Amino acid sequence: MATEANTGRIIDVEILRQDTENGPTRWEKFKVPYRHGMNVISLLMEIQKNPVTADGKSTTPITWDMNCLEEVCGACSMVINGRPQQSCSALIDRLETPIRLEPMATFPVIRDLQVDRSRMFNALKKVKAWVPIDGTYDLSEGPRMPERKRQWAYELAKCMTCGVCMEACPNVSEKSSFIGPAPLSQVRLFNTHPTGAMNKDERLAEIMGDGGLANCGNSQNCVAACPKGIPLTTSIASLNRAASVQMFKNFFGSDHMVD
Repeated sequence: MATEANTGRIIDVEILRQDTENGPTRWEKFKVPYRHGMNVISLLMEIQKNPVTADGKSTTPITWDMNCLEEVCGACSMVINGRPQQSCSALIDRLETPIRLEPMATFPVIRDLQVDRSRMFNALKKVKAWVPIDGTYDLSEGPRMPERKRQWAYELAKCMTCGVCMEACPNVSEKSSFIGPAPLSQVRLFNTHPTGAMNKDERLAEIMGDGGLANCGNSQNCVAACPKGIPLTTSIASLNRAASVQMFKNFFGSDHMVD
């Protein structure tokens, strides 16, 4: 139930609008009646129902991405009050007003708050972030992961490709080829998997070149921003060690190296 102090409360919202890809941008202000338990998604829905700016001018409905509404799919990422995060879990009661909403700058804007995250998905393809089972032969049940390893690997598996770590990283930009912390962490996850490790050398080769580990500046913004608390910098440090071993194997030949 809304408290007496919040009765009749109006939320001031400022949204960075962009009608087309590479089009001009503009700020629009809105006033939205407060409702107890509101998140940024419900705020945007209220504007969508009646797209009228704070000065009474009709405008187009806001465009943004969303899906699960429970911080699982990662689709609703945007910059809220200067911080990249999930809009479904950003509660109005915890935000300062006016609430300023912007699209993530790391990715191309499609329209308004909707961005194209293909850069991140293409990076996952590049590092083969999957377990390659094609179904042409029976692999049986496969080896079991030790419980201790399974527990920390599960932490890496929480990644929902939301792009927040990419937005927070100062080394990820349109002028940089750095694939970013999320794809790197997935390399560690799938190299740890008993079956995924069959392609371990291929994944390491991809991140040892341009856009890979050497492009990480170790700012640690990614781990601070990650909504799932994934130990991204720990993964990158582990991959640096693995890449060093791989480099010596490549130089001296695998027959003379002990894994």
